[in-house]
Amino acid sequence: SAFKARGEGEGEGEGEGEGVGEGFLKSSLSNKLLIIFTMDFSFEKLAAYTRSMDLVEEVYQVMKTFPQEERYSLCDQLRRAVVSVPSNIAEGLSRFSEKEKAHFLEISYGSLMETYCQLSIAARLHYITETQMAKFKEEIQEIGKPLAGLRNKAANP
Repeated sequence: SAFKARGEGEGEGEGEGEGVGEGFLKSSLSNKLLIIFTMDFSFEKLAAYTRSMDLVEEVYQVMKTFPQEERYSLCDQLRRAVVSVPSNIAEGLSRFSEKEKAHFLEISYGSLMETYCQLSIAARLHYITETQMAKFKEEIQEIGKPLAGLRNKAANP
C-alpha cells in the first residue's frame, strides 16, 4: 500500500509532513476503498440487475439516433428513467430492512415502466422502429419478472 498505518515503521505523530493520525486515516481509507472495489456485490449476479444494465447501454445507443431537439426533453427523461432501474436495485438490495428493500425495488419497477412508456413515445414519433420497440418490450418484460419476484420476496419475508 502507498500509505503506512501507524505502528508499521513510524512512531505516532512522526510522519513526514503529516499531522497526527493523517497517515492512519489515509491507510484506513485506502484499505476500505480497495476492499470495496475488489469485492463482488450480491446484486451484480442477479438477472434483473445485469439485464437492466444491458438495457441502459442499449437505450443510450438508440438515443444517439434521436433528433437533436429531443436531447434535452425525451432523451433526458429516458436517460434518468433507465439509469434508475439498476441504481435502485443496487440501493435496495444493499439495505438491511426488508421494507426498505421492497421500497427501492418498487421504485426500480416504476422506473422500468417509465422507460417502457418513453420508448413507446419514441416509437410513436418514429424515432425507433417497430422492430426495435418489440425488442425493448421483450427485454423490459424479462427484467420485470425477476424484479417483481425480488420485490415480492422483500415485501413478504
